[in-house]
Amino acid sequence: MTTQSVETVLMPRLSDSMEEATIVEWLKAPGDRVSRGDDLVEIETDKATMVYEAEVDGVLEEVLVGAGGVAALGAPIARLAVPGTSAAEPDSAAPPRAVLPPTVPRPAVLPPTTPPTAPPPPSAALAAVAKPPTVAVPPAVGDRPHRVSATPAARRAATELGVELDTVPATGPFGRIVRADVTRVGSATKTAPPRRADAQQPARPAEEPIALSPTQKTIARRMSASRTEIPEFTLTAEIDMTSALELRRSLLALRPERPFSVNDLVVKAVAMTLREHPRLNASWGGDHVVRHGRVNIGVAVATDDALLVPTVSDVDTLAVAEIAMHTRAAAERARSRTATLSELAGATFTVTNLGMFGVLNFSAVINPPQVAILAVGTVVRRPMFASDGSVTARDLMQVSLSCDHRAVYGADGARFLDRLRTVLENPLELVVPPAQTDRDGLA
Repeated sequence: MTTQSVETVLMPRLSDSMEEATIVEWLKAPGDRVSRGDDLVEIETDKATMVYEAEVDGVLEEVLVGAGGVAALGAPIARLAVPGTSAAEPDSAAPPRAVLPPTVPRPAVLPPTTPPTAPPPPSAALAAVAKPPTVAVPPAVGDRPHRVSATPAARRAATELGVELDTVPATGPFGRIVRADVTRVGSATKTAPPRRADAQQPARPAEEPIALSPTQKTIARRMSASRTEIPEFTLTAEIDMTSALELRRSLLALRPERPFSVNDLVVKAVAMTLREHPRLNASWGGDHVVRHGRVNIGVAVATDDALLVPTVSDVDTLAVAEIAMHTRAAAERARSRTATLSELAGATFTVTNLGMFGVLNFSAVINPPQVAILAVGTVVRRPMFASDGSVTARDLMQVSLSCDHRAVYGADGARFLDRLRTVLENPLELVVPPAQTDRDGLA
């Protein structure tokens, strides 16, 4: 007689800060045969929605936590029948298969580096005052329309079936569209009669409690802890971006195939400034400060129901166009909830931008254990007095630096902002390394 054993599937660790997670959708039903590497279940963690793959061959015998259910890290969520002993009863003598957490690398702690020598200022041609319309800095949140909340599997099914997600009623946890919703609409579309334009809509309740997703709960917990535990102070500076905008226009005209935004210039300038001011490229360790050897910048991205911060690693070593490419790709994966754990971890400093909404300035909340965050406002053209007393139009941008006073002092923050202003107002340093004059180094 062929025998089988029952293996318990435990809630895996899919995030470094994960304590529990929500089952979004089972991609296999009880009785389905499962092969190693098959998509088994979609799980929403505190940072993203991820597909968990089967680790062994077998048959899905029982689902212990259904769609919408919440399970703690390491808790049983299903049982798989695999070749072994009896399939009717789990082997109580054998412990359940544990899913080990992924290893999260820690940034190396290096001593401060010697500040690079300042490059010559940009040429007069690049610093000439142009008269473009008011420019809004493209923020990390992006200027795309509202994105429908759907799981990655649902989006794949919609593409395969030609179904518009806007037309799919959501039945998944937290109002999210799951794969079953898409397949139901796809099969019904061919036979369903057209909807009457005058059909009455169901009455909406006067008020409705909205459950928080695991991601939203984590954001709420971390931001509350930040405000209550961190002795924070904020410094604000105004930066003349006229030369930076003129340089960007010139480089885009030369190389339109390598586009980049003003925000990419800001991220590059922040990385270079952090190299010279390493006290802000650090984390709070409880009773000590960890100074990081790598400059990994988190760029805040607004999704349909949360705020995620994908990380661009080693930004100080990247060209501006490379920063633009990495940032766009990471932002798209964050919005579609397909970002990996490594893309959402390891940041040593954060930049957040609300310029696209016309916000002049704002104070951002520090993301612990980081010790600082930079908030970027919009660029506005305003009249300014020149050194000779004449009035000229300049493109001005306000930035606000929030710091943890346990690790960063006021003078540290002031010096950081002063150097950041110098770099952005003399932007050739952003695209031409100090010892390089070859045009091939541009962007």
